[in-house]
Amino acid sequence: MTYQLGQHTAIQSAMELVMETGFEGMGEAFQIIFNEAMKLERSRHINALPYERCEERHGYANGYKPKTVNSRIGKLALSIPQVRGSDFYPQSLERGLRSERALKLALAEMYVGGVSTRKVAAITEELCGFEVSSSQVSQASKILDETLNQWRIRPLESFKYLYLDARYEKVRQGGCVIDCAVLIAMGIDPMGKRHILGVSTELSEQEVHWRAFLQQLVERGLHGVELIISDAHAGLKAAKKAIFPSIPWQRCQFHLQQNAQAHVPKQSLKAEVASALRGVFNAPNRTEAERLLGLAISRYEKEAPKLTAWMADNVPESLTVFDFPEAHRRRLRTSNPLERINKEVKRRTRVATLFPNPASCQRLVTAVLIEIHEEWQAGKIYLSI
Repeated sequence: MTYQLGQHTAIQSAMELVMETGFEGMGEAFQIIFNEAMKLERSRHINALPYERCEERHGYANGYKPKTVNSRIGKLALSIPQVRGSDFYPQSLERGLRSERALKLALAEMYVGGVSTRKVAAITEELCGFEVSSSQVSQASKILDETLNQWRIRPLESFKYLYLDARYEKVRQGGCVIDCAVLIAMGIDPMGKRHILGVSTELSEQEVHWRAFLQQLVERGLHGVELIISDAHAGLKAAKKAIFPSIPWQRCQFHLQQNAQAHVPKQSLKAEVASALRGVFNAPNRTEAERLLGLAISRYEKEAPKLTAWMADNVPESLTVFDFPEAHRRRLRTSNPLERINKEVKRRTRVATLFPNPASCQRLVTAVLIEIHEEWQAGKIYLSI
């Protein structure tokens, strides 16, 4: 069942696109697959499974030796299986590095289509050079998913600022194609570093889903939040009120500016209204912002009464940021940091077009977010605190 590069099928063409645009950050997945393949090869070499007692055994496992391998997808931290009294060295490692292009295609398909026995078998057989059992394949898939899940449920600590947002991916569910909501949380810790705190795929952005997501963050240890930044999703606002009732909320000014245009009755007024709102948002303090908002409401009260009613009800929700340090406001007044994350996720998932189930969607999105999160930890401080 070796993966054949010579078959120029439509699927392989799609996977070529995945390889070129969306899966350069799958180093951790490669490490898992390589390590599992080498374990399988050692078991075949000594003719016994780990801890198995049998007369046919030809040697004994003797732990692992760490090795860092440079590949085109980055450095791989591998564990080379050792055999007592033998010069055993896994050929699957050398074969895998030689066949890295084929493995990228197979692994990409596995992530997009969901981890199936057939697809994982294609990878492990390409590495090992021999057929593997369905139970061995299932074990490799299980370890891969466990690694991603462990990151999703890792303990959390104190975070001063919490950003929340959602994006949608097309997913097949119950024989129908639906827009599945991907809920994402980002936090800024007391040292000013950004962290991806959590991700969850849900059937919608209704309150019940946001509430479960936020409750999970709390159960994992999230505390110390001083401000929540998000757009005005109805379900999110209700869930925030239930889980974080005393935490101030900053409505995203960027989205509010866009929403305002839908309430402007004349095309000729759009630029003027947008400028008036920018003046409110860019005010030096809350007092001045509220004064400018009052002037704008008075200015358009007769000409656009529905607009002024909307402004009076909604714009104050975007002024919470004035209660926080001036040096922080530029980073806190919008949910744009999460918008940039969503763009990167979209760049990676666009080649899938349609996920076969919510689990496969969450698998790929998690892998992308882990990569972003780790880059942040190695980078500069985002906000001086």
